[in-house]
Amino acid sequence: MAAFALNQQLLCFSNSHSRTTTKPCSAWLLSSKTSVFSIPRKKGRFSLTSCNSQSSSEANTQTAESCVNLGLSLFSKGRVKDALVQFETALDLDPTPREAQAALYNKACCHAYLREGKKAADCLRTALGEYNLKFGTVLNDPDLASFRALPEFKELQEEARLGGEDIGYGFRRDLKLISEVQAPFRGVRRFFYVAFSAAAGISLLFTIPRLFRAIKGGGDAPDLWETAGNAATNIGGIIVLVALFLWDNKKEEEQLAQITRDETLSRLPLRLSTNRVVELVQLRDTVRPVSINTPLFFTHQNIHIMAL
Repeated sequence: MAAFALNQQLLCFSNSHSRTTTKPCSAWLLSSKTSVFSIPRKKGRFSLTSCNSQSSSEANTQTAESCVNLGLSLFSKGRVKDALVQFETALDLDPTPREAQAALYNKACCHAYLREGKKAADCLRTALGEYNLKFGTVLNDPDLASFRALPEFKELQEEARLGGEDIGYGFRRDLKLISEVQAPFRGVRRFFYVAFSAAAGISLLFTIPRLFRAIKGGGDAPDLWETAGNAATNIGGIIVLVALFLWDNKKEEEQLAQITRDETLSRLPLRLSTNRVVELVQLRDTVRPVSINTPLFFTHQNIHIMAL
């Protein structure tokens, strides 16, 4: 264990196997004198909690931080509605961006627990767009597994994939990084598309006045057919290059949609023969899962046949 004097915060890793099902997704701590980083022996999930060193007279003062911490405590005891009230109160007490992010995220966890998908999506949308919440947190947190099964999550995920001011560009940026690994020369192709299109456009600008002079005729007029051929070549080149650029963009969007689908499927819960529930991504490098997209009866029938 190591102690550091960094903004009075306590960063700890709690064991995901021993936590209760009503433990909130993030415990954010925002105090001001001592920070302790604690790493247990077993691998656990990341949580950020607060270590308050205020005097007893100041402890009675209601702040956004105290409301968030009280809400976390209530949530851990199963008092989800009371915790929800505390998170809403924290948002009304002029919170800092970090406190607002924590309050909105844990408020979304409460709504997800209560099966209020639309309200949970609204909270997450605000946290993503205004407070830099990482969409990967929404994808990875087991406490939001019920929310990820709702149509509201699919809408939120599609907005995050497309990016925008309302929801931010963080998730789309992460998807693009994965896409660049799978298609490393797409950026180079686009550069040449744009460069050649610009060159053809500049050439066309010089060709058009010559074409007008050729049409009018005269002693110093350029050859009409040659000038018309140059203009047609430039126009055709621009059309072809723009078409290739749009085609490449379409392929990229299809690839991003496939990556998004794979990321979602990787979080599917599975029940092992030992009755332990794990996410599909946890089986990476261990087994090779096979996904069968058929009606349930047909799937059971095939499994029975293979077992014979």
